[in-house]
Amino acid sequence: MVKEVVKRDGTVVPFEKNKITMAIYKAMLSVKNGTMKDAEQLADKVVARLKDREKPSVEEIQDIVEDVLMTSKIDGRTFTDVAKSYILYREKRRAIREEKELMGVKDDLKLTLNAVKVLEARYLLKDEDGKIIETPRQMFRRVASHIGIIEALYDYITYKKTGKLPDKAEIIGKVSPTQEEVLRRAFGYMKEDGIIEGTFEEFMDFIQTKGTSAGSYINKFEEIMSSLDFVPNSPTLMNAGTKLGQLSACFVLPVGDSIEDIFETLKNTALIHKSGGGTGFSFSRLRPKDDIVGSTKGVASGPVSFMKIFDVTTDVIKQGGKRRGANMGILNYNHPDIMEFILSKDSENKVLSNFNISVGVTDDFFDKLDNDDYVDLVNPRTKKIMKRIKAREIWDAIIDQAWKTADPGLIFLDEINRKNPVKNVGDIESTNPCGEQPLLPYESCNLGSINLARYVVDGKKIDFDRLRDTVWAATRFLDDVIDANKFPVEQIKKVTRMTRKIGLGVMGFADMLIKLEIPYNSWEALEIGEKVMSFINEESHKASQALAEERGVFPAWYGSEWEKEGIKMRNSTTTTIAPTGTISIIAGCSSSIEPIFALAFVRHVLNGQELLEVNPLFEDKTRELGIYSEELMRQVAETGNLENVKINEEVKKIFVTAHEIDPQWHVLMQATFQRYCDSGVSKTINMKSDATREDIARAYRMAKDLHCKGITVYRDKSKTVQVLTAGTAETKKPEEKEVIELVTKMPDKYLKIDSTFDPACPTGKCDK
Repeated sequence: MVKEVVKRDGTVVPFEKNKITMAIYKAMLSVKNGTMKDAEQLADKVVARLKDREKPSVEEIQDIVEDVLMTSKIDGRTFTDVAKSYILYREKRRAIREEKELMGVKDDLKLTLNAVKVLEARYLLKDEDGKIIETPRQMFRRVASHIGIIEALYDYITYKKTGKLPDKAEIIGKVSPTQEEVLRRAFGYMKEDGIIEGTFEEFMDFIQTKGTSAGSYINKFEEIMSSLDFVPNSPTLMNAGTKLGQLSACFVLPVGDSIEDIFETLKNTALIHKSGGGTGFSFSRLRPKDDIVGSTKGVASGPVSFMKIFDVTTDVIKQGGKRRGANMGILNYNHPDIMEFILSKDSENKVLSNFNISVGVTDDFFDKLDNDDYVDLVNPRTKKIMKRIKAREIWDAIIDQAWKTADPGLIFLDEINRKNPVKNVGDIESTNPCGEQPLLPYESCNLGSINLARYVVDGKKIDFDRLRDTVWAATRFLDDVIDANKFPVEQIKKVTRMTRKIGLGVMGFADMLIKLEIPYNSWEALEIGEKVMSFINEESHKASQALAEERGVFPAWYGSEWEKEGIKMRNSTTTTIAPTGTISIIAGCSSSIEPIFALAFVRHVLNGQELLEVNPLFEDKTRELGIYSEELMRQVAETGNLENVKINEEVKKIFVTAHEIDPQWHVLMQATFQRYCDSGVSKTINMKSDATREDIARAYRMAKDLHCKGITVYRDKSKTVQVLTAGTAETKKPEEKEVIELVTKMPDKYLKIDSTFDPACPTGKCDK
């Protein structure tokens, strides 16, 4: 009797008959032939054929399944069509494995092809010849080891104070050179802060003789990442365990009104982009165009001209070839150059192509707008009024340009600063590139997102107990990142460690709703969003409070809003909703809190062919209903949605896509998550190409009234170049085999998408 199976990678696992049964039943569903009872009988025949083999391989078992399906009869019924479906699926999986092998990736976590593409391009370590030298699991282990080793420092601090060792203390033994570098750097940070005693050599002796909890936390961190329950931001994945060591995604830099200040900021921007971070700036301090320059008696060129210098620099740096540079440029509504700023972007995205731009607005602006009043445009250098302009004129220009080019968005500065927990340190005037992280000048933040799709159990229930465990582990992980970080600029280190902001967010929310059979554009969905985010926010606060008791409050806590409330916190903020970008591709889930963008589309692959890709939850649902077919999937791929597809209306509601959703539901969802989020929410308010300027104005005003911290819209086709298109790319002709049918050339009418597209940012500038 067979008891074990040899997998393709050589590992041996217990034999499970039910896996064979389910594989056969899925093939039956796809061709509407056979029942679960039939599948069980056919699986029994497969097992009988295996009785003389102790450890068959996966390939051997699949060969037998094919033969049984081709030759067996039950009550006179044959299953050759089921065999064909099984063979096609098997061949598709083989093609995907070959694609991964072409990329040189050994996929030890069974990730999607798209996940492997992204990992190969940006995250997995390579040798000097460009050959990949780690697997996805090893990548997560590298990250966990870099971050988790920080726990040893806090164990040492506790031991010096109390003489107590942590529970499950283990002798680490010899640490790696990279870990020693991390520990030495973090030890230096803590020495500067006055929270650690002794010498580094004494500390190293402690971990090699007394033991720490670092090993158990390294294992825990690896577990939550390799299971895809939680994934940190891209710089952490790319740089942890390497010499670069810069782990944060979000930065804000000040732009002072002098050549020296501007180019100092430009230099720091280059350092940040080189390490994989994104930067945000307020250019509102710069004197306006044609203003006098005292040192030369010449005239100033204005904020927009300097933004173009930042843009070119970003383009040149290219972030080490791993990530494109991304910036946020903000100009306050009352700056004399505001109209030039509003009109600066173009629909072809050739001007300021590495910038998202937003107008900084306050409550006063909306008061003037409502009263049809004038805005005083004030020179930031002289504080004198240079011009007066109707608020309505500014507003109409913003709306018109957003309709044309998707820029500018709005940043609600008063709302941001009302919720600023560290007013004692300063006011916030800018955000990171996608707007979810309002930050002080020289402040940075590291992010990570929980995959909500992983927490739906039994079809209709959210596992809050397991979610709580992940929130606590992820909060600890992100706090450790601050200490493990190698900051690119000394001032950034100082401010970041003063406020200790972290940004725990979510992805896979649309997948969660689909699993719960709740339409995205419904009150029930808003209730789920409220329930889940309030839980995560509350639990992350509790976790931060526990860390404060264990490690101490963040240094700027004294005088902060938290101190006024009498709540000890380790981190001044704990939650952020980022767009998730490529990390949601790695996790194989929907982006951030965005709805599904397309249910089926054609994806380009490395060998020049194209794969018909179907949302796995949609495929499962159609198989469950017994309506799955290649023809149906191709029909859906024509538009990416079910609008013109004859299918159950309830299914249409559950699998609603981004452009089918009224913009007001998008804003309502953003506002719901914002209510239970310390920082900001990055959310694309997707609109159809026929959306009007009034639709955009309504969304912008609604976001303000519902206490969002910012808003961005994207009207389909408002950019002449966008990532998702009805493409016309030619493909290589496939081999003349029926089983390659899935990768044949698709007609031009099908939606086509590249290998790293993420709907959280259709313009391709928000990349976490």
